[in-house]
Formats: sequence, C-alpha cells, structure tokens
Amino acid sequence: MKQSSGGFTLLSAIFLLVVIAALGLFAVTISNTQQQNSVMDVLGARAYQAAKAGLEWGRYQISKGGVTGCGAFPQPALPAGTQLSAFTVSVTCSVTIYTEGTNTFSVYQLTSTATTGGAIGSAGYIERQLQTVIKQP
Repeated sequence: MKQSSGGFTLLSAIFLLVVIAALGLFAVTISNTQQQNSVMDVLGARAYQAAKAGLEWGRYQISKGGVTGCGAFPQPALPAGTQLSAFTVSVTCSVTIYTEGTNTFSVYQLTSTATTGGAIGSAGYIERQLQTVIKQP
C-alpha cells in the first residue's frame, strides 16, 4: 500500500507563505516607524531653532531699548520661505524691577515657544519651549 504525501506538502507550503508574509509585514511596519521617528527628530530640531530665534529676537527687543516693560511686547515673525516658516513662535516676557542701594535694575524673563502641526497630542504636533533671564541696568 502506497501513501500519498500531497496534503502534507500543501499544508507546509501554506504555513511558509503565512510566515513569510508576516515577516514582510513586520519589516514594512518597522521601516515606517523608523521613518516617522526620523521626521519627528528633524522637526524637533527645527522647533528648537525656531524657539531659539524667538529668544534672540526678544533679547534684541530688550537691548535696543524699544521695550519699556513687557506689556506691549511685539511678537516675532519668522522669514517666509525658510524651513522655520512652518512654525509659530510666541515670546512672552515678564519684568521685575530691583533696587539695591542706589542701583536700580530690571530683570526680564523671556519664554519662547515654537509650535507646528495640528492639535496638542496629535501625531504631527511639535513644540519646543526655551527660557532665559536678562538683567538690564
């Protein structure tokens, strides 16, 4: 009596196809995740630079003497056509006046926040915030 092994071969072939398809899907998923992480890293670095530009702009506003206090602190605009133009930069300022003996000086605290993307918590949302303190005689 001769037995046929045709059913076993078909079952093995289907199993191998399923395993290879699962491995291919896993590789594609990992590749997409790595690509998204790379894009988010680049956007994070750009957001940092945009926030830093906001701080530099705020320092300039204080140093040129055009700001007496922080009440009417103007907001910066990043130049159009640059890689940072996709970011919205908001600079807030608070000032405290100190007197030591006969000397009076102002201490400014600047906070620059750069954002891009959709709503907070969404996949494309990026935000970086930087702070600095400036003392003016």
